[in-house]
Amino acid sequence: MKQDNQIVEYHLTASAFNWEIKPGKIISAWGFNNQVPGPVLKAKKGDTLVVHVQNNLPEPTMVHWHGIRLPATMDGTGEVQQPILPGESFEYRFIVPDAGTFWYHSHQNETVQMERGMYGGIVIEDDTDPVLDEEKVLVLDDMQLNASNEFTQHGVVGRWIERHDGREGSTNLINGKEYVQLYMHAGQKERWRIINAASARYFKLSLEGRPFKIIATDGGLLEEARTATELLITPGERFDIVAGPFEEGEVFAIQSLPYNRVTMLKAKKQQYARVQVMDKKPSIAVLPSKLAVINRLAPQDAPVTRKVKLSVDPSLKHVIDFRVNKKMHGMDAPVMVDDLQVWEVANTSLMDHPFHLHGFFFQVLEENGQAPAYSAWKDTYNLTPRSVLKIAWMPDNRPGMWMYHCHIIEHHAAGMMANFEVVDPLKPSSGKKETISRCHP
Repeated sequence: MKQDNQIVEYHLTASAFNWEIKPGKIISAWGFNNQVPGPVLKAKKGDTLVVHVQNNLPEPTMVHWHGIRLPATMDGTGEVQQPILPGESFEYRFIVPDAGTFWYHSHQNETVQMERGMYGGIVIEDDTDPVLDEEKVLVLDDMQLNASNEFTQHGVVGRWIERHDGREGSTNLINGKEYVQLYMHAGQKERWRIINAASARYFKLSLEGRPFKIIATDGGLLEEARTATELLITPGERFDIVAGPFEEGEVFAIQSLPYNRVTMLKAKKQQYARVQVMDKKPSIAVLPSKLAVINRLAPQDAPVTRKVKLSVDPSLKHVIDFRVNKKMHGMDAPVMVDDLQVWEVANTSLMDHPFHLHGFFFQVLEENGQAPAYSAWKDTYNLTPRSVLKIAWMPDNRPGMWMYHCHIIEHHAAGMMANFEVVDPLKPSSGKKETISRCHP
């Protein structure tokens, strides 16, 4: 039996390599350990995860551990870490305090590096997880390739559209493969951990109308399973579903249905994978009626402690600019350790934006004045046009520099993000950018 609080160690090498996304279709990818996505990192709740990252790319990189509640110095952003230069390495070391589905990705020149494949899944298990027959980690992505299977470079008009919409690709991938073939046995129930790693693609999941159960989102298990036939998964979000049981011989597609997030290009149905249901096998799945307990951080009418405004504004230089509280890549006011935060996040624009908070989970108290249908721990949440979200979160004792931003990567790069400091009142604030230099050749 595995002991508690083990050290789980991985080595990741970032490099350029050829990757076959379907027979005969080869791209020049960037990724970890010569694969797209990078290897799934697995550990148990409470373990210490140690990841040695070697950078063999022709440019600097760093790795963000999306959804993990880790120390600020390990968050993998330019505010807390010097980039890992070509030929150098860096050791990330942190405890994984929560069970769930998370992911890692480049947080340096993201519009290029993530587009080329610099991401991978993370699975943190717990002894209290529900028992299912099998498990699949499905990492969704898309790539914009030309007829020669090279990454597309746009002209002036194309760059403007991409700045507005975010980069949506013409090649859809699950686990680095185009229209992948998946198999499962009839009569069984599988846990599918779904990660949307796309730069801008909104994924509206459909199993051609077949029902499935939603059991977890960004911060882990829901209180109870929820039956659905469609599920919107925005960039950066994760959802765990239970798929099945299905009948022997069934064949169906994993699809993304059209979703209007108000872009220049019209949304359409997308095909991602084909599922073949094989011979029947007995099931050992046990899905309890109560999956978890989520203690509420604050009532719906809790007073707001901060207002955050996401806006898209006209610009003489760029036509449009993406801002937070009228600033591009600005600095927000600090928050104090153990001081409950109730934020009003308003999307004043006419397009959707997935709001992502680094390093902490939040609860949605209300959306446009209405309480959510269910409680969940989130770190990424979609704001529709002209919407107002009220969230609550607790800055625990992990002082340092953090950030929040739109997880449409091009919007983030164009300015829709802000940094802020979590301050321990018993210790003096640095009042400046925190860096550490542990990269070494």
